Amino acid sequence: MEDLIQWVIIIGVAFFVASRFMPAKGVQSISTEEADNRLKDKNVQFVDVRTPGEYKTVSKKPFKNIPLSELSRRTEELDKDKEVMLLCQSGMRSMKAAKILKKQGFSKVTNVRGGLGSWG
Repeated sequence: MEDLIQWVIIIGVAFFVASRFMPAKGVQSISTEEADNRLKDKNVQFVDVRTPGEYKTVSKKPFKNIPLSELSRRTEELDKDKEVMLLCQSGMRSMKAAKILKKQGFSKVTNVRGGLGSWG
């Protein structure tokens, strides 16, 4: 019985960890090189979800700062009909942001894999 409980716990933890790293359904994930090639695209909204302090220290143009903690309250600043490209330091917060936007009806959401930390 103890073995069964241990296996259930191990499987539960593994599922939880895996779900944190899995891309959100319907979210495109691109490399920093691919993102760099699209920075002049006028049909894309670029959003950096890091904190204002992080954004002031280092930012990438044309990304606009909407911190993850404020995103769900500020989605009216974004056009649901245009693609939203999300960036953070490592790609984790931007993936959380992508999930928020998908739940709020945004259809074209792209996450920059590796975030600003892997930008060349």
